[in-house]
Parts: sequence; C-alpha cells; structure tokens
Amino acid sequence: MTTTTTKAVLFDLDGTLIDTAPDFIRIIKQMCQNYDHACPSDAAIREQVSAGARAMVRLMFGADSDFNDEKLLAYRQEFLDLYEADICVDSRVFAGLDSLLLALEKKGVAWGIVTNKPRYLAEQLLAKISLGGKPLAEHCAVLVCPDDVANTKPDPEPLFLACQQLGIAPQTAIYVGDHIRDIQAGNAAGMTTVVAKFGYLSKDDHATLDGWQADVVIDTPDELAQFVLTQLS
Repeated sequence: MTTTTTKAVLFDLDGTLIDTAPDFIRIIKQMCQNYDHACPSDAAIREQVSAGARAMVRLMFGADSDFNDEKLLAYRQEFLDLYEADICVDSRVFAGLDSLLLALEKKGVAWGIVTNKPRYLAEQLLAKISLGGKPLAEHCAVLVCPDDVANTKPDPEPLFLACQQLGIAPQTAIYVGDHIRDIQAGNAAGMTTVVAKFGYLSKDDHATLDGWQADVVIDTPDELAQFVLTQLS
C-alpha cells in the first residue's frame, strides 16, 4: 500500500458510496414497459450501472435490428431526463458507510467523492440524501466530476484535483471504487486503492480482479469501514 498517514478517503459514487441501482432499475423497467420491450433482470442492470447511462440503454435496446446511434442518444437522453426528475426515490448510502463517514468527520479526516457522474446529477443526488440530519452534500469535503477536468477516470487527473482542493498529497489518500478505471486512476495517482466488491461488478470483473492490481479488495461495506478505520489508528 502507498498510504502512510491517511489524511483523506475518496470514494467513487455509484456502487461504492451510494447504492443508486434501485432507481436505475425502476427507470429502465418504466422505459421497457413504455416501449414494449422485455426488461433485463435486476442483476443485469446493476452490473451496467458503473458503465454509465449509455451502457444501460444498450442493455435495454441494443438487440433491435434497426438500432442506430441516433436512437441510442435519444433513448439515453430520455433515460437521463427520467432519472433527473426522480433521482433519489430508493437510492441510499450503502448500509454501514453512513457511520464510517461520521466517524471520519469525528476524527478530522476529510472524505470526498470523485465520480464520472455529471455534476448536475451528482449534486442533486447528494442534496437529497441525508446524513446525520443534514444533506450529504454538506458533509462532503470535495466533489470532482467530469465537468471539472479535461481527462476523466481512468486518468488520474480527477484524483489529483481532489487532493489539490483538499490541500493534501495523493499518497496520503485512500481511493475506493467498484470499477477497473477507479483502480487504474488511483494507482496512477499513487493512492492506496480499494475495490468495493459489493458494488456493481460484472461476472467478467470478478474473474479479472487480480489483474486490477488494487491494494485491497473488500467484500462488504462493514469490512470497508473496518479497513478504513484501521488505517487511521
């Protein structure tokens, strides 16, 4: 591991800090019903969340013989519009991580989010989820989105920007994610990297985890909380 004295813990958003899949599943089922398509399984949808809206739309409509990119973009925009309209019906901080965030604050350790989710959606989501009686947005020390950088993950630029805004060296941060690009970005930044195996990993992801070269692979949110707090003791 690269971290010596941990000064910050950074999280990917979807599938790492917040379980957003239930809302995506709800919207995909709605769209499939509207367009009279067979709906993918909940598990199949969850596996695509970290790959973004385009991947989830392809999961719905990619089998159409007349499918083209223009249609894909139109369906993707409809998907995003529906998501923005009801962004937080069932999304929650993963059970066990809310207490971790409060514990980090109590210890004076900053925590933040580095995500490939567009800022306009990330900010709305963090405003609607509560932690200790306040919006999660008021607890988050730094939020870096694709809008803020020239190069998104797996490039380390977003992580470097987060550390710059926090005033810390990247080597003193832990980065937690559920996608190979998260680990690649964290490794390139010199951070301690942690795979949240409880996130939205596909079968292929599970089969190739060793090749991700993460410092740690964590099975559950509770184990993640234990690991992080151990690094602070």
